[in-house]
Amino acid sequence: MEASDKSLQIPPNALGDNRHICAFFNGMDEHYRVLNSFIKEGFEQGDRAFHLVDPERREEHLRRLADTGIDVEEAIESGQLEVHPWQDGPLHGARFDQDEWLEGFEHVLQSGPAAGYTQTRFLAQMEWALVDLPGVDDLIEFETRVNYVVPKYDDAVICAYDMSRFDASTVIYALRTHPVVIIGGLVQENPFYVDPDQLLVELRERRSPHVGAGSLH
Repeated sequence: MEASDKSLQIPPNALGDNRHICAFFNGMDEHYRVLNSFIKEGFEQGDRAFHLVDPERREEHLRRLADTGIDVEEAIESGQLEVHPWQDGPLHGARFDQDEWLEGFEHVLQSGPAAGYTQTRFLAQMEWALVDLPGVDDLIEFETRVNYVVPKYDDAVICAYDMSRFDASTVIYALRTHPVVIIGGLVQENPFYVDPDQLLVELRERRSPHVGAGSLH
């Protein structure tokens, strides 16, 4: 899409109290083409960057950031940039424990001001939910619960989904858990967002032992 070639601007003060953002892409080239401007802007403004990435793509991720002019080595040494593999976050202990990671996620947001940063720009590449490990079927319930955490902080949280890898059902449910969405490089308020109280009831009613993260019905 042509919109994907345009720089992405997400003024945090224009997003309301809940800056839990879902970004949909078709492949990693579009992912970086759209998000790199947002990431670079954060560095220029002195924000902290916390990224959760595929461990097999960490070096590529750092190279893509460097290609935008970010001094990656200096940013890591100063603590402004943290790039962690999924195993340091949602897949800690070779499983997904949504309660444990929700606590860990909130700790990340809490730690920004303590380190001297007014805002953290949190980016998670969500393909960790496709790894065959216990608990990943709780992805959408976790995404729903994140909406109780994000409004307490001033941070922008982007969950990046590669639509070429997730099935339609998961994409639809992911859409319902984020008040702001990026599609085709365009940022917009999400009309399909569902209040977390309501969606949690629905998810728990529909939950089945045969349902997985890639095929939630």
